[in-house]
Amino acid sequence: MAFPDNRANNAKRLKKAVKNTKENFNEAEQYLDEHADEISSCERANIEAKNENRKESIAGMKSEIQDEEQFQQRQE
Repeated sequence: MAFPDNRANNAKRLKKAVKNTKENFNEAEQYLDEHADEISSCERANIEAKNENRKESIAGMKSEIQDEEQFQQRQE
């Protein structure tokens, strides 16, 4: 049985996901800064690629947050 679409807390969940993703991004940047001379170029490239994906994810989630907030305003 399918559950009805409950969008009441979507914006809140997305904001938490953005916060967590930003924290992961910052931790990876800090790791690169502290260990740049100890890691391989391949590992560095992987971390940088992940951070690029994180940037894109954050942008997408922020757009979704706006959509969800607009939806909630229309429901009030």
